[in-house]
Amino acid sequence: MYRDHNCGELNIKNVGEKVTIAGWIQKIRNLGAMQFIDLRDEFGITQAVISDNEDIKKQAEGLVTECVVSITGTVVERSNKNTKIPTGEIEIDAEQIKILGKCKNVLPFEVNSEVAGEVREDLRLEYRFLDLRNEKLHKNILLRSKIMKTLRRRMDELGFTEIQTPILANSSPEGARDFLVPSRLHPGEFYALPQAPQQFKQLLMVSGFNKYYQIAPCFRDEDPRADRAPGEFYQLDFEMSFAEQEDVFKVLEDVIPTVFKEHTNWKVEEGPFIRIPYKEAMEKYGIDKPDLRNPLIIQDVSKLFKNSDFNAFKDKIVKMIVVPNGAEQGRKFFDNMTDFAKQEVGANGLAWIKVDKENAVSGGIAKFITPEMLESLNREFKLEPNASVFFMADEKLETVQKIAGLIRIELGKRLDLIQKNIYKFCLIVDFPMYELSDEGKIDFNHNPFSMPQGGMEALETKDPLDILAYQYDVVCNGYEMASGAVRNHDPELMVKAFEIAGYSEEEVENRFGALYNAFQYGTPPHAGAAPGLDRMVMLIADSDNIREVIAFPKNKKARDLMMRAPNTVMENQLKDVHIKVDIEK
Repeated sequence: MYRDHNCGELNIKNVGEKVTIAGWIQKIRNLGAMQFIDLRDEFGITQAVISDNEDIKKQAEGLVTECVVSITGTVVERSNKNTKIPTGEIEIDAEQIKILGKCKNVLPFEVNSEVAGEVREDLRLEYRFLDLRNEKLHKNILLRSKIMKTLRRRMDELGFTEIQTPILANSSPEGARDFLVPSRLHPGEFYALPQAPQQFKQLLMVSGFNKYYQIAPCFRDEDPRADRAPGEFYQLDFEMSFAEQEDVFKVLEDVIPTVFKEHTNWKVEEGPFIRIPYKEAMEKYGIDKPDLRNPLIIQDVSKLFKNSDFNAFKDKIVKMIVVPNGAEQGRKFFDNMTDFAKQEVGANGLAWIKVDKENAVSGGIAKFITPEMLESLNREFKLEPNASVFFMADEKLETVQKIAGLIRIELGKRLDLIQKNIYKFCLIVDFPMYELSDEGKIDFNHNPFSMPQGGMEALETKDPLDILAYQYDVVCNGYEMASGAVRNHDPELMVKAFEIAGYSEEEVENRFGALYNAFQYGTPPHAGAAPGLDRMVMLIADSDNIREVIAFPKNKKARDLMMRAPNTVMENQLKDVHIKVDIEK
């Protein structure tokens, strides 16, 4: 009724055929005697021509860009062909035009051009239904669908069973705040939206399922970030019975490169992925999600400055980044990097030197670098002539590692050292089981349901901060791509692990009663992981904003400007769920 062809399939072979197409008017060009209309749908663009015919011209009155029309006419060969599009050799000589959906004369912004990318993001999100008509954004959402199909296909081929787990669940300490849902039937009690299907997928292993997966929605009430959607996100969640760490790695090293290779023209590094212990990652890259396309490495030179006259470095932990051929940069570059360290990183400053081709030192803190220190740098760190060296120092290891990590990333960007058109993966392994919270309390570092390395003996005899866990992340180009662990399936181990983090056995039973109870009835060893779908699509689409690969995302303040959520509700709705709102004015 509305179309017999889409706007991307007609070509020179269709000349002479009478066809009907439908779509959105992208552009109208009025040349007096003739009018040209570019009609767009999801599949492409086809040009229609309105000749000097009064009936057709009358039908075309009131047409504006972005209104929806159906055009019937004969396919003819174009005199001025457009080789940039598949339909560029033909046009439709319009015989009938029907307006199917009117559009306002004035649009909030131009929706289908590069200009749309320059529009204020909040305005784009308010009119997301228009924004999604933009070709680039539209393709991102179609790409997301294709990636999900590939994930499902490959997981099915590997023998996994897709099972859905509940959305209304219980509150669980996954490391972020829960979204709570008040219960109408049970006054004063709340469901929680799952931060991840963690407990359910472990219970599926207890239930005898061999391999489970789902593309699962996860909900966390945390602050928005450029690489993480606020409130909700999706992950490929999977778990395996009778599995250890290596079994999970084989799945990750199979599925992730398969998806990337199928949907990108970039080079994709295949498995086995490089494995980097967490401690080594922090020492060499200053971060637990290193971008291996960046060749720069952080090195410790604390001993070098132990007896130095440079008081700012005395009795401090000192880190160094050597930039080959960095001496070619002018003074302004070093000043800008120092400003970045102070303003963006929060460092007190940034020390640096240049080593010229004759091995002479200049600039920055050159006067504090003695010939003996330079010789030590050359001998121990193979410092090449024509290099520049950046130094960072602090009393706390965690602080100086963070500073050095951010400086390394920025140097890689500003000096254009990042390898192009390649996806580099690594596995970060041997995460600490515990960490100190801001209040100085022992807390879980990663996932509370993980198996400690060394089992019960480690929990009973080691300093908690020295205990490692069978936890791991997959990192791609500086982004955490997946996270997982071997699970703690022993109820005694589980109680002991939570006890160290300040939970009593009674609290474990109350908060994780299903798991605790199920573990009493024969639990297989099991392990799993969860690659993030949104982040995967973002990387494959080569976007630096995760909102560009989600159909209806929230803004930076976690608001849905189009649907106007969150919003206030009626008093009777609150009464139904036994809630009174008490807001400080």
